[in-house]
Amino acid sequence: MPLYYQDDFVTLYHGNCLTGHREWLTADVLVTDPPYGMSYKGFGGRGYRDDASKHEAIAGDADTVVRDSVLEAWGERPALVFGTWRVTRPAKTRQLIIWDKSHNGPGMGALDLPWGPSHEEIYALGSGFVGKREGSVLKVTPYNSQSADRPDHPTPKPVGLMERLLMKCPPGVVADPSAGGGATLIAARNLGRKSIGVELEEKYCEVIAKRFDQGALELEWTA
Repeated sequence: MPLYYQDDFVTLYHGNCLTGHREWLTADVLVTDPPYGMSYKGFGGRGYRDDASKHEAIAGDADTVVRDSVLEAWGERPALVFGTWRVTRPAKTRQLIIWDKSHNGPGMGALDLPWGPSHEEIYALGSGFVGKREGSVLKVTPYNSQSADRPDHPTPKPVGLMERLLMKCPPGVVADPSAGGGATLIAARNLGRKSIGVELEEKYCEVIAKRFDQGALELEWTA
């Protein structure tokens, strides 16, 4: 697993977080959006909206093996992990946090129902979280599918959302062993925190590196 990108705050490896370098396990808090068994296929970048052949699958998303293996390796330390009600939540989840994405309207979901999905789940595990107590629903605008600033990743998370989550995390180095589009790493840098990321697919390592090279800050978030 080679070192793909590094600066004063960020260290990013390309490879498998479970079988290659495991430097991410030396961090202090885990904040990640791992594959969790949805077999999800989404658009891999801008300009592909009318071409179904451009849908991309998330590697390792056939089941929860990657998610559960990451959490087993992480142990009892503090963690925030994205997921869905459609699969079993991680063992020892202490709090369910809801990311309210309703600003862009409901998603597709089951079209025979009068409700469309407009949220994602985030699970808090371990202890040591900090900050003023607030409700467990975080309303943050997601990327629009046609947005010019949308990262070339099927499931990009807003940097502002990751900042809000990190502000509640205990101090220290942040680990993201499923770095994806790099939102956790960018948010950590914006908050002056060091981070260690791992990404299995090189094309997404390239996305992350380009975002850092372009000075992506993306500080805004909606309360």
